[in-house]
Amino acid sequence: MSADVWPVHALCNSADLIDGGEAVLFDVQYGGQTCLGFAVRFQGQVVAYVNRCAHVAMEMDWRPGQFFDETRQWLMCATHGALYQPLDGLCVAGPCRGKRLLGIEAFERDGVVMWREAHNLKAVVF
Repeated sequence: MSADVWPVHALCNSADLIDGGEAVLFDVQYGGQTCLGFAVRFQGQVVAYVNRCAHVAMEMDWRPGQFFDETRQWLMCATHGALYQPLDGLCVAGPCRGKRLLGIEAFERDGVVMWREAHNLKAVVF
């Protein structure tokens, strides 16, 4: 199945994501488990990931929606201190150096941030 046939879901208004600011959290099914995804804006681009450190599958945020370090240049795991490049999720410092966060396709359309399901990522239906 090609990527463009997977369902797309509205997440938030584009204006809700401030560059280097707080993330928008959302529920996803990953590998049959419900967990959180998060979307942030960095250098004008929207990116989204599963909220799991690449070192140990623990949520990364300091407080709900707080992923950037104090410089607002890196996504940081609150538990392990691992630093990730925001645009591609690559770990550049810490115990998971060289590994990546699990990305979620995110994009903007008509002032709305959207995310697309994939073979291993599904929307949570309540």
